[in-house]
Amino acid sequence: MIRDFTVFPASSDDGDVVGEIHAESWKVAYAGFFSPEFFAEAVRQRRGKWHAMLAEGSGTAMLAALDGRPLAFSYFGSSPARPESAEIFGFYGHPDGWGTGVAGALMTASLRRMHDDGVKRVHLWTLRDTPQSRRFYAKSGFTESGVVRGHDFGDGNPIEQVEYELLLS
Repeated sequence: MIRDFTVFPASSDDGDVVGEIHAESWKVAYAGFFSPEFFAEAVRQRRGKWHAMLAEGSGTAMLAALDGRPLAFSYFGSSPARPESAEIFGFYGHPDGWGTGVAGALMTASLRRMHDDGVKRVHLWTLRDTPQSRRFYAKSGFTESGVVRGHDFGDGNPIEQVEYELLLS
């Protein structure tokens, strides 16, 4: 079956759709990591924060659509921890798009954009206990760097993340 994927830069007008993708992905993948009260507020914040973030323009955001419906987004820019690298700060797919290939199309386009911008190294962080994400990053060519950190999402309980990295040729 041939899929019709399109990948394009997100603008501040895309805040609602990016927020929807982010919130729905979180609802499925992250619910077990947080208390119900904190989690409900975190989902609400993810749904509403993207208009301002996209208008700010401090990073690059890209959307991927399947048959015209945006189902995945990436958000990346210069790494604050590694000045010579880019960092993928967010890479989320709406659960309706899982297994369709839309995330793979987005990752390919995002890495191509970074390469075209002169980036040689890319890294990202993902939760240790999210095997689906970790498989996806490995399938996309990333390898674990061996670096682990605790990340506090705001509830005072750091969750272990692992770093993945990729050299762009």
